[in-house]
Amino acid sequence: MTDSSKDSTGSAFLAVAVGNTNTRLGLVGDGQIIRSAVVATPDIEGIAQQAAEMIRPDAGAELILLASVSLSETDRIADAVAHATGLRVVRFDDQTPIPMAHALPDPVTVGDDRLLVALGAFSKVNQACIVVDAGTAITCDFVDGQGVFHGGAILPGGQMMLDALHRGTSALPHVSIEDMPEPLEPFGKTTEFAMLLGVRASVRGAVRYLAERYAAFYEAYPQIVATGGDAERMFLGDDLVEAIVPDLQLIGIAAARDRLTGSDGGAGG
Repeated sequence: MTDSSKDSTGSAFLAVAVGNTNTRLGLVGDGQIIRSAVVATPDIEGIAQQAAEMIRPDAGAELILLASVSLSETDRIADAVAHATGLRVVRFDDQTPIPMAHALPDPVTVGDDRLLVALGAFSKVNQACIVVDAGTAITCDFVDGQGVFHGGAILPGGQMMLDALHRGTSALPHVSIEDMPEPLEPFGKTTEFAMLLGVRASVRGAVRYLAERYAAFYEAYPQIVATGGDAERMFLGDDLVEAIVPDLQLIGIAAARDRLTGSDGGAGG
C-alpha cells in the first residue's frame, strides 16, 4: 500500500531512489545519510529485504519516502517495501511534489531523479552548480545561485554507448563499462580499450562543452558535482569535476523532506 500525502516531521526515515538499473536506499537521520545500500532494480524482493534490514527497531524510522524513474516497477517496489517494513510509503507525485524552484515550462516533464540530484547538490554547495548524473543515461543540469533548476541535457550512458557500437557494427565486440581500467592509457591499443576511451572522451567532452554553455549563460563558472553509478569511472581524476557524491539523490530526498516539513525554514518553488 502507498500513500501520497505529506509526512509528518520525524527523526529518521528511509529514502528509496528507484533507477532504471539500480535502486539506492538510505537511512536518513537529522538530515544526514546514516547508511546506504544499492540493489539491482529488477530484484524487487531484494530491495524489500534490504529496506527491512535497514529499518532496525532502534533506528526509529517512521516512514519511507520513495522516488522512481522506473515507472513500470514503482507500484510493485512500493508495495513490497511497505509489506516488508510495515511502514508507510510516501511517493513524490502531484500531491507530494519535489519542492524545488524551476524555470521550466508547464507541463514539467523533467524526471524526479534530475530534480532530486539537483536539490541534493544545491543543498550541499549552496551556490550555483552543474550536476552530472552518470547512470543508465547521463544528465547534465544547471542550478543557479538562488537554487532555481534551469534544466540541461541528456545523453547516452557509457554502457548504452558501448552497446550501440556493438549492435550497430559487424566487428566491434561487446564490452562492459565495468572493464574500464584506471588509469586509462592515452591511446586505445586494443579495440576494447579504444571503445572505452572513446566513451570516456565523449562523456567528458560533452560535460565540458555543456559547462561552458551554462557558464556563458550564468556569466560565471559554476561548481560541478557528479553522481551516479558510473561517476567515478567517468570523472575520477578529471579536474573539471570538483566533487563526486555517490548518494546525491538520497541527499536530495532528505533535503526535499526538510523543505516539505519546514525544518529548513521553508519549502522551495
